[in-house]
Amino acid sequence: MMLIKNILVISALLVSQWQIAQEKHWSINKSDEIRLDVTQSNNHPYQDNMELSGKRVSGIVTYAINDKREVAVSREIFFPQLRTFLKTNDPDWKAYRAYLKETYSDEILPSIALGDRIYVPGPVSEVSINGMLTLKHEAVDGVALTRTFFPSMSQRLFVEQWTMTNTGTSSIVLKGGRKETKSMTEGAKGNYAIYIDSNIKNEVTLPPGKSYTFSIGISATMNDEERIQISGNEFYKERLSFLDQMKNSLELVTPDPTLNTLFGFSKIRASESIFESKLGLIHSPGGGRYYVGFWANDQAEYVGPFFPYLGYATGNEASLNVYRIFDKETNDAYTNLPYSFEMEGDAPKSTLDRGDAAMIAYGATQFALASGDKNIAKELWPLITWCLEYNRRQLNDSGVVVSKSDEMEGRIPTGTANLSTSSLYYGALGLAVSLGRSLNENSKTLQTYSRQAKTLKKAIESYFGATIEGIETYKYYKEHTKLRHWICLPLVVGIYDRKEGTTKALFDKLWSENGVHVEKNDENKAISEIFWDRGTLYALRGTFLAGSTEESLEKLDEFSNKRLLGDRVPYVVEAFPEGNMAQLSAESGLYCRVFTEGVFGIVPTGLHSFKSTPRLPKEWDHMALKKIKAFGENFDISIVRKAKKLHVKVVDGGNKTIYEKYIREGDTVHVHFK
Repeated sequence: MMLIKNILVISALLVSQWQIAQEKHWSINKSDEIRLDVTQSNNHPYQDNMELSGKRVSGIVTYAINDKREVAVSREIFFPQLRTFLKTNDPDWKAYRAYLKETYSDEILPSIALGDRIYVPGPVSEVSINGMLTLKHEAVDGVALTRTFFPSMSQRLFVEQWTMTNTGTSSIVLKGGRKETKSMTEGAKGNYAIYIDSNIKNEVTLPPGKSYTFSIGISATMNDEERIQISGNEFYKERLSFLDQMKNSLELVTPDPTLNTLFGFSKIRASESIFESKLGLIHSPGGGRYYVGFWANDQAEYVGPFFPYLGYATGNEASLNVYRIFDKETNDAYTNLPYSFEMEGDAPKSTLDRGDAAMIAYGATQFALASGDKNIAKELWPLITWCLEYNRRQLNDSGVVVSKSDEMEGRIPTGTANLSTSSLYYGALGLAVSLGRSLNENSKTLQTYSRQAKTLKKAIESYFGATIEGIETYKYYKEHTKLRHWICLPLVVGIYDRKEGTTKALFDKLWSENGVHVEKNDENKAISEIFWDRGTLYALRGTFLAGSTEESLEKLDEFSNKRLLGDRVPYVVEAFPEGNMAQLSAESGLYCRVFTEGVFGIVPTGLHSFKSTPRLPKEWDHMALKKIKAFGENFDISIVRKAKKLHVKVVDGGNKTIYEKYIREGDTVHVHFK
């Protein structure tokens, strides 16, 4: 019987691996690059898009390759700070999306004469992504072309760089014809100008084997600002500098190159979507819809707590700005906070209570602890305690938190009290105790928080604990009878009473080829088709924390291969069908947190301490996180399998051993820096 069972397990694993292989289009070319070989018949036709952002611009580049390997490129360029007027027949909601934007085809490109003919790029042979998007064209009449797309990290400029290479045996002459255009429009901040230009030379002689590089730029100015000049490769170097910073911070090392690479890519997407605004630097989701604005979930809860681990100063500043702005909205009457500040805070604020005070408290405590900065922690403490008190005041007679909605904002029912809000409040209470101890806060207050957390945990079990489809897990709200993706949240915040059933529900019932679906609902097929990657990423973090290591790794591998090497790359996405799988930025932060908080099980216990319950999969003999910047330190943590034990080692930036211990599977270590 055991032999049959083992055969079935092996067969299932082989089928799963075959399915992953069948869905792959891309390959990992280098540790920080993926490649699409367009010459392979199964890789054309092919179409996808990729977002690339800087502080003053964002571009979504769509590339559509037909069966002849000809490519059509579309560039949707956003200048987020340049707000536009609405048309008289526009709906009111467009006030939330009134960014200066335009879509450009290849008609903007300069004409290039090669002899007595206009040069037309040859068939695409390869697409590569490494924080920039590159298309390689086969040679035509002895001239090969490489096109690279990237944003300026500091200016209102999006760049397409061309490198033309003479592959022949004799010199050739290229004659460039610039297509300079300027368009003007009146906007909410004054006069806007959009320029399309290139720095192509009028004539270039190209010897055999030599290359010539020039750039095409789409830029914008406001009022009396000077026009941005495209000269040399300064903006290319600027992007490279940012990518090098990402590569050399918080490095994941595992035996699985897919996980390592997608982790690296996720750092880029999580960090690039930070924009200048009159509110200061702020992180925004992007995705063609959400710029110079922030939300209690995406920014305060999802990505804010990640930046201290990465050590990205710009990200830390943007996150701190978000918490500070929410703090200004706190009030003595304890009315709920607005859940977002859109259009630099000028758009009307929503009064809907989505459980945002729980989101902010949970995110702000993690950010404060991981920052390792006592001054930051002291500054955020009033916001955190206000949010905790707000949640306490929203408890119903059953002891769980009432909120009108959750982060789904009414897309599907959530009842009067949902599992998400109560779970996040529970997590925030525990973290607040750790933070308060580091700040020497009143012990009675911290004892009260501990007592409230214990009471809330019992209430969560009593109110939400349920058997659904024969599985011991949670209902999402009192009247709910379906399985919902957010049943993973108790696991994320350390409630493991129903971990077996919840893991089974997530992986056996809700799992699909795109990860965890929002809800299993046989009566409403439309709901059953909805997926939001954030649900999958929280689920994986929670199941790793709960000790379901092998099942979680299998699902993480499947999901990561699809997002990195499948047909919608190279980042995790927001949702489908809504948004059509837009590459919202905060979700990439959540992907990284699957590892920092899930696989490595890092939980802050103070400003300069953490605990870790590492989950080293059986098929791995090692894993490490290098150049972690959290808790005011720069350190590495490595896990190596030694016989039946795990060797845990923490070293600082000078390679001095801070902590070292042999532990059993599932044991927790406690690391103190000071």
